[in-house]
Amino acid sequence: MKDFTFYAPTEVFYGWGKAAEAGDIIKKYGQKVLLVTGGGKSSLAMAARVKDILEKAGLTVTHFSEVKANPTTDIVTKGANLAKESYSQVIVGLGGGSAMDTAKAIAVEAVHPGTAWDYNCHTSGPTEKNLPIVEIGTTAGTGSQVTQCSVITKTEDKDKSAIWHRNIFPKAAIVDPELTKTMPPSVTAQTGFDAFCHNFEAYLSVNTSPVVETLALEAIRIIVEYLPRAVHNGEDREARCQMALADTLGGFTNSNAGVTLPHGLGMQVGGHCPQVTHGQALAAFYPAFTRYTCPAAEEKFAAVGRIFNPGLETERDEAAAWKCCEEIDKFLKEIGLWIDYKSLGVTKEDIREIADCGQVLGDYLNNPRVASVDEMYELLLSCYQRS
Repeated sequence: MKDFTFYAPTEVFYGWGKAAEAGDIIKKYGQKVLLVTGGGKSSLAMAARVKDILEKAGLTVTHFSEVKANPTTDIVTKGANLAKESYSQVIVGLGGGSAMDTAKAIAVEAVHPGTAWDYNCHTSGPTEKNLPIVEIGTTAGTGSQVTQCSVITKTEDKDKSAIWHRNIFPKAAIVDPELTKTMPPSVTAQTGFDAFCHNFEAYLSVNTSPVVETLALEAIRIIVEYLPRAVHNGEDREARCQMALADTLGGFTNSNAGVTLPHGLGMQVGGHCPQVTHGQALAAFYPAFTRYTCPAAEEKFAAVGRIFNPGLETERDEAAAWKCCEEIDKFLKEIGLWIDYKSLGVTKEDIREIADCGQVLGDYLNNPRVASVDEMYELLLSCYQRS
């Protein structure tokens, strides 16, 4: 067994209705709160509820509601300026991955020279001066509530990158499955598949460990059973609870082993084509990814294939591994994500640019089979249109 480290410093408060305790959880980090959310109707309604909880606990709350999908550096700067003006002492992200990632980036920019972009994964990163971060997730997929990752886009450069540094691990995460029950089926599917990808890719990663493998396989088991239930019936309390757990496990596995080829390319898809959500970018690419990677990780693909289909227990690893690829295809169809890049508005010209940027982020190096730029282009192109 190889040496490994596992680091998960975020305090997790999990439970149905746990958001009601947000005031007591957050007040230990400061009295002046910047609440970071999106501006949609459901986001604002959730923000009003949480703001009331915090104010009843004696906290002063300033609300920043300009987060959008694939958040940009401009949005982060607006939030950071508001944090400075309001003398905020703690940053609270409320929402999906975009809101939680924006909160982390604001916590950096509010107390560092320059912008958050100046501290991305191609630099030495932010210092320990960051404002404390508390995350309250309203989706079940990104795992951002327990990771050291903040994904942001520099629009003018079509560059979607991330701050990846242990100094932006949230101090606390409130994981309340009740907050996810209003997600529409499409968002449930996209975020839930992202959770699958975090765990599957961390399991495959060359940087994995026995702890990561154990958590990832359990999360995959949960997602295979409960994501279709959550998609087809948003009121299914057990499914929502289980997916919130799998999402959090995905944050732990991702933060310790990293993700692989699909995530690096998926980030580029989002940077070049911001109309595409992260979950959609992953779903469109996965049929090509699984078949490309399977020969280099036969035993692991076989193990996951047997989770999808216990009937594969009697099959040899080689056969079970290749059938795993087919099982993931079926799963995508079951949750309504059998999609291609053409249907998402990604052109062949976009695909060429995306592939050319495919090695900007290092995720592809974690893959058991490392792709060249030419291979990335061919894989992406094969996902342009499918029947």
